[in-house]
Amino acid sequence: MSKTLPNLLRISLLAGFTTIAAASAAFASPGHGLPFGEAAKAEQATRTVTITMRDNLYEPESLTVKPGEIVRFILVNKGELLHEFNIGTAAMHAKHQEEMAMMMEHGMLTPTGMNHDMSKMDHSKMGGMSMGDMKHDDPNSVLVEPGKTAELVWKFTKPTELEFACNIPGHYEAGMAGPIKFAK
Repeated sequence: MSKTLPNLLRISLLAGFTTIAAASAAFASPGHGLPFGEAAKAEQATRTVTITMRDNLYEPESLTVKPGEIVRFILVNKGELLHEFNIGTAAMHAKHQEEMAMMMEHGMLTPTGMNHDMSKMDHSKMGGMSMGDMKHDDPNSVLVEPGKTAELVWKFTKPTELEFACNIPGHYEAGMAGPIKFAK
């Protein structure tokens, strides 16, 4: 493996834990889409869907979308734990779970929230790089602390085998995922 890929992964973690799509290592960021869609603005939404997050399930348990549809997701965490709403393929979720585990290991995330005070942490295990700019800001993903509400707006461009999932360590494995089906 070249030195470039590990450096790109570290940059990805430090610049927002950007999900790496497929083997091309394409980065997902606002203004850039993924093979199945892209971030959109709330005023462009053609439908609003409220997703309730509980410990460890979503209501509703599945979604159906149309190609080209822009959905405004209102994400309400009624659980006791921090949860994530992430749109992706099973392979993307597997990769993102590794990143989320690292975020937990380094104290950025706790079972119930985000550590907004990174200045007191030991950053030496991250190869001497500062973790001060770490954010969980992928356009296809949002973290929601207990009792909070968040929003994610997504344009579904290409029918793909997708699911929405919580990639907080242990949550996906406990069943906190649901399929996204494309209407014909």
